[in-house]
Amino acid sequence: MTDRPINITMPDDGRIVRGLVQDGAGPTVVWLGGFRSDMTGAKAEAVSAWGRKTGRKVVRFDYSGHGGSDGAFEDGRIGRWFAEAKAIIAAEAGPEYVVVGSSMGGWMALLLARECPAGLKGAVLVAPAPDFTEKLFYPALPPEARARVEAGETIEVPGEYGSPAYRLTADFFRDGAKHNLLDAPLRLGVPVIIIQGMADTSVPYLHAQRIVDRLVDDDVVLTLVKDGDHRLSRPADIALILDAIGRVTED
Repeated sequence: MTDRPINITMPDDGRIVRGLVQDGAGPTVVWLGGFRSDMTGAKAEAVSAWGRKTGRKVVRFDYSGHGGSDGAFEDGRIGRWFAEAKAIIAAEAGPEYVVVGSSMGGWMALLLARECPAGLKGAVLVAPAPDFTEKLFYPALPPEARARVEAGETIEVPGEYGSPAYRLTADFFRDGAKHNLLDAPLRLGVPVIIIQGMADTSVPYLHAQRIVDRLVDDDVVLTLVKDGDHRLSRPADIALILDAIGRVTED
């Protein structure tokens, strides 16, 4: 069975957000990808294949400026991408679903869960990066780049893992700060499983511990992969992710 393509038109400017759906039974698994990733990455494909094998519905999509969706990456904002994630969920998740967020997608998953939406049954966070624009990304910029951001300018950032350089606006950082989560307790009301590599140089594993500390009332499991990097896309890493999804969807 092949995935079914979906197109969601956003009401603010008419941009089209494109996705793929592996139809099946619920709870639906909604894959929330990472910053500058797309829905055809190794982990997203593995989750879709798991859906085919288990008969579970899986929804994945590209944020605007990513993959096959409309828009320029430079126009992207955390709030803009979060609105797109909610639109996809409203259209395709159905009455019960879980969210699986990778890196920035973990931020999206937590933002969503904080709203305590009806039907959300749990969350799996893979190297989650809530608040990364202000707490991880901005502090790591060279002083001259930070000065340009403070002056309201656009900066160019080197790509990682062989990807090309990209541009970020000052508004990207300002918008990110509006969606910070880790400065106050979080109460989600659903079980959370976090999988984090201890060799992750993009999102230090202590960041995952901070998320656990903020989830004051929720059932949280944190699995640390001693030699895992930020991608967590090796077969053993993916097996951990799929096992976590299976546990959350069966609860």
